[in-house]
Formats: sequence, structure tokens, C-alpha cells
Amino acid sequence: MHKKSKIIAAIVAVFVIIGLVWLVRPLDGYIESPGEADDLSQFVKIDGKNDTSKGRYNITSVYLSRANGFSYLQTKINPHMSYAKSEDIMGGQSSEVFNEVQNFYMQSAIANAEQVAFKKANQEITATYRGIYVLSVSDTSHFKKSIKVGDTITAVDGHHYENSDGFIKYLANKKKGVRVTVDYLRNGKKGQTSGDTIKLPSSKSPEYPNGRSGIGIVLTDNVAVSTSRKITVDPGKIGGPSGGLMFTLQMYDQLTGNKLSKNRNISGTGTMNVNGYVGEIGGIDKKVIAAKEAGSTVFFAPYIVPTKEILKYEEQHKTNYELARDTAKKYAPNIKVIPVETFQDAVNYLETGQVIKTTDKVK
Repeated sequence: MHKKSKIIAAIVAVFVIIGLVWLVRPLDGYIESPGEADDLSQFVKIDGKNDTSKGRYNITSVYLSRANGFSYLQTKINPHMSYAKSEDIMGGQSSEVFNEVQNFYMQSAIANAEQVAFKKANQEITATYRGIYVLSVSDTSHFKKSIKVGDTITAVDGHHYENSDGFIKYLANKKKGVRVTVDYLRNGKKGQTSGDTIKLPSSKSPEYPNGRSGIGIVLTDNVAVSTSRKITVDPGKIGGPSGGLMFTLQMYDQLTGNKLSKNRNISGTGTMNVNGYVGEIGGIDKKVIAAKEAGSTVFFAPYIVPTKEILKYEEQHKTNYELARDTAKKYAPNIKVIPVETFQDAVNYLETGQVIKTTDKVK
């Protein structure tokens, strides 16, 4: 019996060691959890001054950390943590390229925010559209070997547009296999290459629900902005495009005299295009929790009509607004989630306390 007990103890010890090794061993994935809700007044200066009003606008973020066995197990008991495969987060990119791409997204978001805020405030601003940043090139693209991340595409078939939508629409309805010529800049030097269009997969875009043609790149705008009043924006280590709406609100309120926030603690998320439209983002449930921890009572969430086709591609099969609304109802009842399709929708709410324009669509 004594010898048998030693064998059993040895076997148990082996399993314990294996378990402990698994708990600390890095996995091929990342843990997403609520990040911070940072006060944007510390990032934005106009005429050399920060916003000193008592209200605040917060940019919300998702914290990304390398997964191990222990943190993976946490996702099974913590509803605010989730696991994602490396491929889904990085898209096959190295961490250096990924960080560079997130910085491109942020700089584009800031440029768009400046354009919308200054125009809405009737302040002078000039934007020079350079072209489109290449953020990634798909493996099926015919330009995989000739176009690189960080290039700026300036023309397609000799056509230069004043925004990325122009490039997208030019290619969208072409048939698969049509030869196109692309002009680009790389480290300040001009280049040109040719390749065939490919059919892109269907997406949640209401404009192209069945997919469209393209050249197989992910892009964002490369815009140089010149303003009548000096504005400096330092986002620190925050990257990505999802802070566009909140940056726009911060800039606009500072430009017009800090009258909109009205002492409120306001958070939110959403991309911002040059025409003032708000776009959807990822991890909005975690951003609601970050807003709760920062004491926010208002949270702006991108709104789109929840069609059956769109919901197939949505996180948890809910639109941003639906997921934010349901998360707040369950975990952050003191937060009022406000659906916005445009920057003007957010301004309307802050001015009147009412959801104007999208009310008839929201259920």
C-alpha cells in the first residue's frame, strides 16, 4: 500500500506540474478586457490651451494582452473578458506592423475629427488629400508582392480622388480580373504597378451587402490638415480609429466655448468620416464597462439599422448600439446609451437631452 500511495502521489504531482505549466504558458491568442476611459482634455490643445471646463469627454479603449492558460480560464467566468486568436487580432501581421497600422488609423481619425469639428464650428480649415494608406494586403490580392503596408496609393488608372470612397466606388462595380494600374508613394518616392481586380467577400456594409470588386487592400485616408487656429493632438499610446467621434466632440466644444458638456462625464466610441458619419467598432461592451468605471452617465454608440444580413457579421450578432445598450442595462444601469449615426446626432443630444433623428428607428 505504501508503494502504491507513492505512485499515486507521483502521478498527481505530474498532473499538477502539467497544469501549472499550462496556466503560465503563452497561448496563440489575446485577451480583450475593458481598458480605460481617458479624459480627452489632456490630449487636445487649441491655441496652446487645454479644455478647463468641468465636463469631460472620454475616449474609451479595450485592453489587449497576450493570453496564457490562466487568463484564458478567466474568460470563462468573467463576462467582460474574451479570448481571440492571434490571426483575428493581428491579421497575420507582426506586432511592429500592427502597431504601425493602429497609428495610421489614429492619425486618420484625428484628421477627420479636425475637419468635421472645424467646419461645424465655422472655423477655417484646409485639407489636402494625399491618397489612401495601405494598412494590409490580402493573400489573394494580385498586388501582394508590389504594394506594401505603409504605402500611400495616389491614383488608380490615373484617377485621383479626394477621399477613399472615390477609390472604392471606382473599383466596386468592375468585374473580377479587370487590369488596373496603381500609382503609389513609398517613403516619399513614386512608384507604379499593375494587377487584376478581385471579388471581395460580402460584408455588413449596407452599400455592398453582396460584396464588391477591389484590389484586396485594407485602407485609411492620408490627409494633411492646415487650420486657422493652432491645434495639437497627442493620443499617447492609444491607437486605432474608434476614437474619431469623441475627438470630434472634444475639439468642437473647445472651438465653440466649452458649452456642450455641461459638467457631464461623457464617454463613447465610433469612427468619424469627413462627412460627419459615425462608423461601428469592436469591443463596445468592454468600452461601456470602462466608461462605468470612469463615472460616465452618457455613452454614445454608433447606430446602424439591424438587418438580418448585417447581424450575421456583428459581434455577438448585435449591432454596436444593441450590444452597448444591453451591456449597460445589465452591468452599468447609471449609463444612458445614446445611438448616433452622425456627429450632428451627438450634438443634438448634448444640446437638447433628446435623441433626435434616429428615434423612429430605435427600438
